[in-house]
Amino acid sequence: MSAHTQTVEKGQNTTLLCQESYVCSGTDEAIFECDECRSLQCQRCEEELHQPERLRNHERTRIRPGHVPYCDSCKGANGNIMHASMTGSRQIAAVRCQVCKINLCVECQKRTHAGGNRRKHPVTVYHAGKAQEQEEEEGMDEETKRRKMTEKVVSFLLVDETEEIQVRNEEDFIKKLDCSPDQHLKVVSIFGNTGDGKSHTLNHTFFYGREVFKTSPAQESCTVGVWAAYDPVRKVVVIDTEGLLGATVNLSQRTRLLLKVLAISDLVIYRTRADRLHNDLFKFLGDASEAYLKHFTKELKATTARCGLDVPLSTLGPGVIIFHETVYTKLLGSDHPSEVPEKLIQDRFRKLSCFPEAFSSIHYKGTRTYNPPTDFSGLRRAVEQQLENNTTRSPRQPGVIYKALKALSDRFSGEIPDDQMAHSSFFPDEYFTCSSVCLSCGCGCKKSMNHAKEGVPHESKSRCRYSHQYDNRVYTCKACYERGMEVSVVPKTSASTDSPWLGLAKYAWSGYVIECPNCGVVYRSRQYWFGNQDPVNTVVRTEIEHVWPGTDGFLKDNNNAAQRLLDGMNFMAQSVSELSLGPTKAVTSWLTDQIAPSYWRPNSQILSCKKCNTPFKDNDTKHHCRACGEGFCDGCSSKTRPVPERGWGPAPVRVCDNCYDNRGIQLDVAELPSDEEGGTLIARKVGEAVQNTLGAVVTAMDIPLGLVKDAARPAYWVPDHEILHCHNCRKEFSIKLSKHHCRACGQGFCDECSHDRRSVPSRGWDHPVRVCFNCNKKPGDL
Repeated sequence: MSAHTQTVEKGQNTTLLCQESYVCSGTDEAIFECDECRSLQCQRCEEELHQPERLRNHERTRIRPGHVPYCDSCKGANGNIMHASMTGSRQIAAVRCQVCKINLCVECQKRTHAGGNRRKHPVTVYHAGKAQEQEEEEGMDEETKRRKMTEKVVSFLLVDETEEIQVRNEEDFIKKLDCSPDQHLKVVSIFGNTGDGKSHTLNHTFFYGREVFKTSPAQESCTVGVWAAYDPVRKVVVIDTEGLLGATVNLSQRTRLLLKVLAISDLVIYRTRADRLHNDLFKFLGDASEAYLKHFTKELKATTARCGLDVPLSTLGPGVIIFHETVYTKLLGSDHPSEVPEKLIQDRFRKLSCFPEAFSSIHYKGTRTYNPPTDFSGLRRAVEQQLENNTTRSPRQPGVIYKALKALSDRFSGEIPDDQMAHSSFFPDEYFTCSSVCLSCGCGCKKSMNHAKEGVPHESKSRCRYSHQYDNRVYTCKACYERGMEVSVVPKTSASTDSPWLGLAKYAWSGYVIECPNCGVVYRSRQYWFGNQDPVNTVVRTEIEHVWPGTDGFLKDNNNAAQRLLDGMNFMAQSVSELSLGPTKAVTSWLTDQIAPSYWRPNSQILSCKKCNTPFKDNDTKHHCRACGEGFCDGCSSKTRPVPERGWGPAPVRVCDNCYDNRGIQLDVAELPSDEEGGTLIARKVGEAVQNTLGAVVTAMDIPLGLVKDAARPAYWVPDHEILHCHNCRKEFSIKLSKHHCRACGQGFCDECSHDRRSVPSRGWDHPVRVCFNCNKKPGDL
C-alpha cells in the first residue's frame, strides 16, 4: 500500500476520499469501509486489495452519505469492542491519523496522541452529518436517547446561604436552565440531613449517574445554598438543597430558605439513610406544614395578584416522597404486609401531634441495600408517577417559577435575632414575621416580614402600656365616639380657622386648643380664668398605642408655637431689613403718611426738593421740615432747632434752611396742635424712634434666633447638628446651602427639595407650610 494519504485541513467538512491510495493515489471518493484493513477505500482499491484468497473474507461496509467510521483503537485484534463496555455504545471516530493510518475517537486520541512525537502527527477531522446523526438516533433505544439528552445538563447556584438569589432576572434564569421560555415545567426538590446523599440521589434518579450536582467524600458539606438543574427528559426543574443538622453560621436563614424552596416545589423528596425513621423527620414535615399554611398560603395568593401571573400558584403544598434506605433493618411495613406504609406514617404523625395538612400527599418508598450501589429505580418510578398527576399542582412556565421565588425572597428576608426565636420548632414564627418590638411594652409585631414596604403599619394583638418617655397617648373626640365615629384629635397651637398671627395671640392668651374636624374647637387649655378641667375628663377619650422603632411620637409633637413664632420673627426681620430697598419705597411712604401731622405735605406730592428743586429718585430719602411741613432733600434740611409752636420741643428737630433762618416766626394759638393733632404728633415721634432703632433691632434679633432655634423646634424635628446633607438629594449643607425642615416628617432638606407648601393637620400646621417632595406625594391629609 502506498504511504501517501489524503490530508484534510482541520475543521473542514469535505467528501470522504480513499485512504489506501493503492490504485487511485487517494483521489477517488471512498465507497467502502473495511474493518480489517482499517481504512476507507474507493471502488478500484477495494477490488485490487481483496483479490487474494486470504483477504476476500474481510468485513466491508458500504459508505452512506455523511458516514463517519468507528474508532480503530477501541477494537481488539478480533474486532471485539473494548471501549464500548465503558461508554455503553460504539465510539465514532473524530480524527484519522495520517501517519499511523488509524481512525481515533476523542478519548483514544487523547490517550495515544497527547504526548511524544505522535502529538505532531497530522490528522484528518471527521464531521458527522445530519443524516448520520439521525441514523444513529434511529438506531438507539429509548433509554439511550434519554441518556443522550442529559449529557449536557449542568447545575447552577440559585440561592446562596444568605438567601440572596444569584440569578439576575427571569431571562437569566431561563438561560441557565437551557430550556424554552414557553416550556411548562414542574419543580422537584430534595431535603434531608447532611451526609445522607441527597445530591447523589438526584444524580442517579434524574441524570443516569452523571455528577450534575457535586458530591464529595469530605466531611464538609459540598452543597451550600440551593442549586438547580433542568431535566429535559421529564421536563422538571431539579433543586438540590443544603442538608439539615450541618455546621453553618446562618442556621435560621438556611432553615427559612428550605421552606421557600418547598413553597415553589411540586414534589419534595425527603431522603433519609437512618435504619429507623427518627422523630426529626416527622417534626420537620409537621412544622413545615404549619408554617406553610400560616405564612405562605396568603403570600402565594398575593403574589399571583401582584405579579399578574397567568397560572395561579397552588395554595396547597407539594406532594412528599419519603425515600428510606436501610442496611440492617427491615423497611417500614414489611413486618405487617396487610398495613400500608403510608398509614403507619400517618399514625406516627398523630402520636407526635404533628399534622402535615399542607401537603397534597405523602408517600413512602423504601429500599434495602445489602450490597452497594443503591437501587434508585423504585424512587424513579414513584417520582415519574407523581409528576404525571396534575390534579393539585399543574406545570407552569419557568418565568412563573422565578417570579414566585423572587416574591417569597423579597417578602421573607433579613437577619433573624437569635434572642427572639422559639427553638422548639423547626420553623418558628420569627422566621416569617416582623422583628420590630414595641419600645414601650416590649411586645412584637405580628405582621408578615417586610410589610412596611407595602405601606402596611405595625400591629400587635396585645395591649400597650403608657410610657411617659414616649407619651404614647392618642386622643379621640368623645362626642363623635358616642355617635359611632372614631375621630382622632391632637392638641395644637391654634385652630384651623385662625390666621397664623391671630392663632399665636390666642395661644398666648388662652393656651392650646383641641379641634375636631366635625365638632370644631372642643377645648382650650386656659379658656377661663380659673376652673379649667382636663380634656380627658370632658371632651376626649384616651387610648394607648404601641411605639414602634422608627415611628414618631404622639401628642407632644404638635405644640409648635415656639417654632411658628420664630418663623414669624424671621419673616418680620427679613421684611424690615428690606424696607430701604426700592420695591418697598411705596409701602414706607404710605406708612409715613399715616402717622404724619396734618400740615405735612404727603409723600406722594413731593416730587422734588422745595428749595433746590432737585427731583427725587427711587432711592433718595425725603425729609419733612418740622416747621413748615414741606419736603426737602438731606442737604437742604440738615439743620436742627426746637419748634415749640408746632409741638416739637424742647429737643431740636430737623428744619429746612429757610425756617432755621426765620427764627422769629411765631404761630397763633389757633395754629397750635389740637388734641387729635397731638395724638398724631405723638405717633410720629414713636415712629421715628422705632425707625431709628429698627436697624439695630434687626441685627440683634439674629443672635437670639440662632440661640433658641434648637430649643423651639418641635420634638419630631431632626436636630440641626445631626443634619449634614439633604435627606433627598444628599447635597452637603454649607453656608451657601441652608437647611429647611419638612413640617410633616421633620427631616432636613435643601430649598429645592422642600419648596412645596401644604397644610399638615396631624402636626398642628393648619395653614400651608413647607413640606418635602416625598411627603407632598402622599395622598390624603398629612
